[in-house]
Amino acid sequence: MNLRQLETFYWVAKLGSFSAAADRLNATQSTVSMRIQDLERDFGHTLFDRGRRGARITAMGRELMRYAEEVLRLAAEMRERLAGSETMPGVLRIGVVEMISVTWLPRLVKAIHQTYPKLALELDEALTQNLVDDLNQGNLDLILAAGRIPGYNFNQVSLGAVEFAWMASPSLGLPERRLGPRDLQRWPVIALSRESYHHRSIEEWFRSVGAHCRRIDTCKSLGVAAALARAGLGVTLLPPRCYRNEIRAGRLQVITVAPRFRPVEFTATYSVATIQPLARRIAELAGEVSDFDKMPAKREQKA
Repeated sequence: MNLRQLETFYWVAKLGSFSAAADRLNATQSTVSMRIQDLERDFGHTLFDRGRRGARITAMGRELMRYAEEVLRLAAEMRERLAGSETMPGVLRIGVVEMISVTWLPRLVKAIHQTYPKLALELDEALTQNLVDDLNQGNLDLILAAGRIPGYNFNQVSLGAVEFAWMASPSLGLPERRLGPRDLQRWPVIALSRESYHHRSIEEWFRSVGAHCRRIDTCKSLGVAAALARAGLGVTLLPPRCYRNEIRAGRLQVITVAPRFRPVEFTATYSVATIQPLARRIAELAGEVSDFDKMPAKREQKA
């Protein structure tokens, strides 16, 4: 038994298939199979039930998983402490939402490479719920997303909050007064897809007074939502800090509403059970690099 075999076992168990583990480890599927077979030979027990639907971990495999997680976590911590950040190799998979991609993500990447020059990054931009699903499935080590992820199996570092406001093109002809959900429900609404925190927030705002949108058009990008709003195709929720030029030029106008939207908190989230100690380090670094408005609560806490 060696660390490479334990790492392979861990990822087969975590991802549920030999092929997914092979992709994660940048190895061939035959290599993964051989390592698992060697482990099973050493322990004298079958660790996975192989089937068409993937690899299902056995009772003996679940028992080994507890030890494998601890051994791999200790090995990674030992390597980090003794080797130093300058020599820490590896790959870190980070999921990010668009709001972070278009603001301070480049500064975070630069800070990561300055601290961990041998660490390779795999960045995946997606909607919040898609990122949460990938984190749960082990496809990502860390996500930078909107809101707080419920559950006791996550650690979260606050990245600060962002103001969002309803906006539309002046050509849409909205009344020049304070508007509520019952007023705005008469116009088409442009939202991000249902997997987003954006969509959920919009629906909750309308439901707060029993209002319902006449029509919701969805997309997967704030940039697309802004372009549709500029064209006079509906109202949408956008961060004013990213659209100051459009507001100054009169292409978009901020709609005065009641109730107002509360600032949206963003968080860096990683699994409590992660074997990747750098996930916590990078989450803390993201909290330092972020230029979002800082929240008054503790910066790191369990959900």
